[in-house]
Amino acid sequence: MPKNSHSKFLFRDHRDAADQLIEAMPIASLIGQQVSVLAISEEAVSIADRVAQALRAPMDLLLSAPIPAPHNPDLPIAQITETQTLVMNRVLVEAFGIDEEYVYDEAKRRHDGVILSRMYRYRHGEPIHPVTDRVVVLVDVCVETGLTALVAIKSMIDAGVQNVYLAVPILDASVRENLITVCDGVYTPHAIRDYITMDYYYEHTEPLTEATNNETKEETIERILQSYE
Repeated sequence: MPKNSHSKFLFRDHRDAADQLIEAMPIASLIGQQVSVLAISEEAVSIADRVAQALRAPMDLLLSAPIPAPHNPDLPIAQITETQTLVMNRVLVEAFGIDEEYVYDEAKRRHDGVILSRMYRYRHGEPIHPVTDRVVVLVDVCVETGLTALVAIKSMIDAGVQNVYLAVPILDASVRENLITVCDGVYTPHAIRDYITMDYYYEHTEPLTEATNNETKEETIERILQSYE
């Protein structure tokens, strides 16, 4: 799909990104199956909500947290989900000589300190809706390194889903080629060679542009998730 004709960006905002994503998905073939939609980042909740409405499916938020490299908080070397599924970037771990014990210890600390607090914030500490034997569509705003998507896919496989798909408005083309080998399909309107950053492609990068009544991001997420209870 071409860029928006009125701007240099691919997306005006998250609503536009969701609409383009839905157009790139086989909605008709998915409707009628036992589908669940999971946002795999808090920023993706509003996009996942629109996808779930198009699929007439339940929606939830799969929480995860990155594990940064020692002394470099901006370099994630692993990711852990609320289900305690862990994926490491072994290339980075080995390249920097990072002790795996550090990764496991930091993963536990992030799970217990970061993820659990958000689980209580959004779902009163309850786990995500059951996904065993269901067709799961994972949604994010973009995919850059693929670490968040990969740990979410692995988490779903561990949970015994029937199929798992990734749906994302934009991602790096080489990362897509890697991810498609570990899931049942990747839906996207834009697989970009020489991907830059999300800010380059979204005119407005605020994660939830439809918030009302001066809601905070967290309050908007709560409102959307509660509508699926």
